[in-house]
Amino acid sequence: MTTYAAPTRDMRFVLNELAGLPDVNQLPGFEEATVETVDAVLEEAGKFAAEVLAPLNRPGDIDGAKFNDAEVMPPEGFKDAYRAFVESGWASLPFEPEFGGQGLPELVAAATNEIWQSANMGFALCPMLTEGCAVALGLHGSHDMKAIFLPKLVSGEWAGTMNLTEPQAGSDLAEIRTRAVPNGDTYLISGRKIFITWGDHDFTDNILHLVLARLPDAPPGIKGISLFLVPKYMVNADGSTGRRNDVGPVSIEHKLGIHSSPTCVMSYGDNGGAHGYLVGAEHDGIACMFTMMNHARLSVGLQGLSISERAYQQALAYAKEREQGRKPGQSGRARIIQHADVRRMLMLMKSGCEAMRAVAYVTATSLDYMNHSPDSDSHSERFALLTPVVKAWSTELAQEITSLGVQVHGGMGYIEETGAAQHFRDARITSIYEGTNGIQAQDLVGRKVIRDDGKALRELIGEIRQTTAGLDDADANQAAIKRALDDATEKLAQATDWLLSNYRDDPDAPGSVAINYLMLMGYVCGGWQMARAAMIAAQKFASSGDEFYRSKLVTARFYAEHYLPRTGGHFSAIRAGSGSIMALGEEQF
Repeated sequence: MTTYAAPTRDMRFVLNELAGLPDVNQLPGFEEATVETVDAVLEEAGKFAAEVLAPLNRPGDIDGAKFNDAEVMPPEGFKDAYRAFVESGWASLPFEPEFGGQGLPELVAAATNEIWQSANMGFALCPMLTEGCAVALGLHGSHDMKAIFLPKLVSGEWAGTMNLTEPQAGSDLAEIRTRAVPNGDTYLISGRKIFITWGDHDFTDNILHLVLARLPDAPPGIKGISLFLVPKYMVNADGSTGRRNDVGPVSIEHKLGIHSSPTCVMSYGDNGGAHGYLVGAEHDGIACMFTMMNHARLSVGLQGLSISERAYQQALAYAKEREQGRKPGQSGRARIIQHADVRRMLMLMKSGCEAMRAVAYVTATSLDYMNHSPDSDSHSERFALLTPVVKAWSTELAQEITSLGVQVHGGMGYIEETGAAQHFRDARITSIYEGTNGIQAQDLVGRKVIRDDGKALRELIGEIRQTTAGLDDADANQAAIKRALDDATEKLAQATDWLLSNYRDDPDAPGSVAINYLMLMGYVCGGWQMARAAMIAAQKFASSGDEFYRSKLVTARFYAEHYLPRTGGHFSAIRAGSGSIMALGEEQF
C-alpha cells in the first residue's frame, strides 16, 4: 500500500490554465480567491488528507461501520478525524460569509473535495452530503430556517443527509409513499427511507435530514411531492438541541464497498410522527431536492476522478518497485513499469485522471459564473449540459481505471491486503447512486439535447472546434491530437444530428442510444480539455524546459491516440438505433 499525496501540481495547472481561476477571482465575492491563496489551501488540504484521512482509509474498510441497539458506530478514529476536519475550517470552505463560510469558489471546493475523496472516500461522503444539504437549504429555505440551521451546517457542527429512496421507489420518485401531515408549525412525517448515506452517526450534535414526502391532498405522481427538513433532535428557539425527534436508523446495509460509510435504513414516525419543516413550496419538493441532487452529481463525478487518482498512485508505486521478467535488450530482472503493456495501463490511468480532472473543474467554474456573474444564463446552460457527463462519464471511466489498478498489481491486486481491490470496490457505487448512469444519459439526451434542439450542444461543439483549429500542425504531438479530436468531434456532431432526426419516429431511440451518446460526448470533452492543456504545455515547455509540461503534452497525445478512437465504436452503436436492442420479446430472454 502507498500513502496518498495530493496531485497539487496538476491541480494548479488545471485550476489556473484551464478552469480560469484568475478570472474567477475577479467575480464579485471571490476577491480573496487569489492564485497564491488557493495554492496555500491546496497545500494544507493535501497535508490534512495525507496525515489524517488517508491512514484511516484501509482500517475503515476492514472494520466498517457497525449497528447495535439502534445506534450507528463509525470506524475507530473517524469521529476524531471529523472533529479535526471541522476545527481546521474545511467544512465551511465554499459557503457565504453571511452564514460563517469562507466564501471560496466552487472551483476551489472541487479541488479540495477531490483531495478528501481520494484520501478517504467513505469519510468524505459525510461532509459532501452536508454541503449539498446546506446548498438546498440556502436556496429554498425560509429566512428563519436559514438563520437557525445554516450556520450549524456551514461550520460542520451539524451534519446533513438526503432522503429520497424507498423500498418501492428507487429512481422512480413518483412512487414515494412517505407521508407528511400538517401539525401546527411543523408537519408529522411517517415512512421509511433506504440507502441513506451517513443517515446516523455520533460525529455531530444533530443531523438534519432532507426528506421527500407527500401531503394528504397531494396530487399523484412527481408533482405531488414536497421537501421537509427533519432534525434528529428538535431545535430550541436559541438554536440549541432539544428532545429526540421520532426518526432513527433501523439497520445499515452490508455493501460491496465504502464499508466505513454507514448506509442506513431510516424510519420516520414509529411513535406518532417525526416533526419536519417545509422547505420551499408545497408540492415543489422535486425541484428543491434537485438543487442538492445536481450538486451531488458533480461531487460524485469528482469521486470517480478521486478514486481513480488513488488507484493510479498505488499502481504506479507498485510498478516502480515490483521486479518481474526481463526487458528486451536489458540484463537482469526488470521492474514492471519497464514493460510496454504495464506502461499502457499506467498511461490509460494517468491520462484518464487528467482528462476527468479538467472536465470536472471546468464544469465547476460554470457553476461559479452561474451564481456570481451577470451573464449567468449561458453558464447555467453549460453547467446543465456538462453535469450528467461529469457524473456518468467520470464514474464509468473509474470502473476501468480502478480495475486497471488491480491488473497492474497482478495476482497481488486480487488479494485484499494490498488495498488495490478496495479502490475497485469503492468505485462501483459511483455509477449507481445519485441517479444511475443510464438515467444521467437519458437526462443528457432528453432534457439537455432534444429539449433545445441541440442548441447548447452545438455551441459546445463550436468551442471545441475553435480549440482544435488553434493546435500547431508543425508540432508532431499537437498535430496528432488535432487529427484525433477533429474526427471525434465530427462524430459527436453527426450523432447529434442522427438523434434529432430519429427520436420522433422511434420513441425507443433516445433510451437506446443514450449511454453511447454520453460516453462519446465525455471522451470528446476530455479530448477538448487535453488539447487545451497540450497547447499551453507546449508553450511553457519551450520557455522553461520544465519536464512537467512535456509530460502534459505527451499525456494529451496518448489520450488522443488511445481514448478518442473509442468514439468510433460509440458512434456506430448510436447509428444502429433501437432495432436489435428492442427486437426480442420478453419471453425470449
